Amino acid sequence: MGTKSLCLLLASVLVAYYVYTPIPENIEERWKLMLINAGFRTVSHVAEFAEWLGLMHYMEVLMMITSIEYTAPISDENVTVTDTKFNNVPARLYIPRKQSSGLKRAMIYIHGGGWCVGGSAMEPYDLLSRWTANKLNAVVVSVEYRLAPMYHFPVQFEDVYTVVKFFLQNSVLAQYGVDPNRICISGDSAGGNLAAAVAQQLLDDLEVKVKLKIQALLYPALQTLDLDLPSYKDNENKPILPKSLMVRFWSEYFTTDVSLQEALASNRHVPAESSHLFRFVNWSNLLPEKFKKDHVYASPIYGSSMLGKKYPGFLDPRAAPLLVDDTKLLGLPVTYVLTCQHDVLRDDGIMYVSRLREVGIEVIHDHIEDAIHGVLMFITSPTDLALGHRVANKYIEWLNVNL
Repeated sequence: MGTKSLCLLLASVLVAYYVYTPIPENIEERWKLMLINAGFRTVSHVAEFAEWLGLMHYMEVLMMITSIEYTAPISDENVTVTDTKFNNVPARLYIPRKQSSGLKRAMIYIHGGGWCVGGSAMEPYDLLSRWTANKLNAVVVSVEYRLAPMYHFPVQFEDVYTVVKFFLQNSVLAQYGVDPNRICISGDSAGGNLAAAVAQQLLDDLEVKVKLKIQALLYPALQTLDLDLPSYKDNENKPILPKSLMVRFWSEYFTTDVSLQEALASNRHVPAESSHLFRFVNWSNLLPEKFKKDHVYASPIYGSSMLGKKYPGFLDPRAAPLLVDDTKLLGLPVTYVLTCQHDVLRDDGIMYVSRLREVGIEVIHDHIEDAIHGVLMFITSPTDLALGHRVANKYIEWLNVNL
């Protein structure tokens, strides 16, 4: 074989390796998703290599995506957009220009990105907030919380809670013409985690008089105990969030110590003294039969108690909202949960739906059979997908009816 032929063969193999990823049959625009996923995989491999060389942290490389997709706070004919601060925490504020005789609705939105990457100024988040503000004639506050690995839990939670608590003051709501009876908190992925945790915490905060009307959790991450759920097994290598990356996100949220990441990857991180918490995430009781498939529930294998003592955050309900007792779920607002079939976090959302319904909370569960994790990020060119627009429209339509 000649040198040119060999180079062509190697190049073809390399391209095939990056481009070809098994995509579920029910996914539309499969080749486009393959290309998008190839881009994500390339960035991930570059990040691993850069970290191995000691050039920069893995998450710093991933943050390049955030930087590339940054969009300035530019107002348009429908919405006034400004970057501001609420009690010293940055946020992007969207105020609709549409005239109305009454008070406006409001949305507090928390972006995803595994607590490590992402930002309210990324083009997809900016566009989603603009759509929400315009179509609902609602004030939107998109929180810009600090990120890991520079900042670990509970900093992210505290930043979001600070903004929410500040915004819910009657004087602030009056300043922006917001109806205190029509406020929603929402977030996707890690943002859904933070939204759920904040909604729970507000129930016990006697200083907050204004109550949320609804919460909308979009493919949220809700528990740290069992990272071997059926959804983790079924979607271990699916786009856009493989299990290995989700494990790393969870670990980086609490520490840069790789021992926690290794324990999480083997699902042997929970100390025996915390065994009572597993009842809150026992998928054999909380998942409908169709999501169990042929999986068989196995008793947990416990890990070192040292990890629980060094990094207690992964056992804290502010980081894992599924770990609260049922009594702590009472009083939560009407809840919308969006889950995606081809997503490692699918079962987190479904288990939360089951637990909320068991205590009498009104829950709307919108399960998308042909969706992957992060679907709402794919609404801007060149990575826009018809699926992303369809799901975004469903989400905003539900908000419009229920907020």
